[in-house]
Amino acid sequence: MSRNQIVGVGMDYSPMSKLAVRWAVENFVNIGDRFVVIHVSSKFDHPQKNLWENSGSPLIPLDEFKEMNVSKHYGVNKDQEILDMLDTASKTRKVIVFFKIYWGDPRLKLCEAVEDLKLNSLVVGSRGLGVLKRVLLGSVSDYIVTHATCPVTVVKGSLKLKS
Repeated sequence: MSRNQIVGVGMDYSPMSKLAVRWAVENFVNIGDRFVVIHVSSKFDHPQKNLWENSGSPLIPLDEFKEMNVSKHYGVNKDQEILDMLDTASKTRKVIVFFKIYWGDPRLKLCEAVEDLKLNSLVVGSRGLGVLKRVLLGSVSDYIVTHATCPVTVVKGSLKLKS
């Protein structure tokens, strides 16, 4: 049965964000769902930042994002394993995959994305900061769980992706 939800996943290309993508694809999305990979760039000097700083990039369909010039255009590195995983989900589970890039503080921008994209849920990875580091540096996942206006799933655990 199709839910036709909009599921977002925070992606910074860290091992834990890759695990969050994999977990969401394998355990959460269903036929007809829209799956939005949300990347928040800290490249404050990128030319696209001036154009899209407030609203983030337009939604970029998976097929477009796979093209080398599009990823370079927005200053985001591609990860072939993630793209292959999303391509498979798109074809086998009929999940509609988009990418969206924001510029700024990941905590704030991911919470803005929830509203902007009208997400039904958000999945993020956790770096597993210790208590002291979390107190001093803050935790993106802790902030999002507290401030996002949709359910948030924080994925923790070991990662077994190709290097």
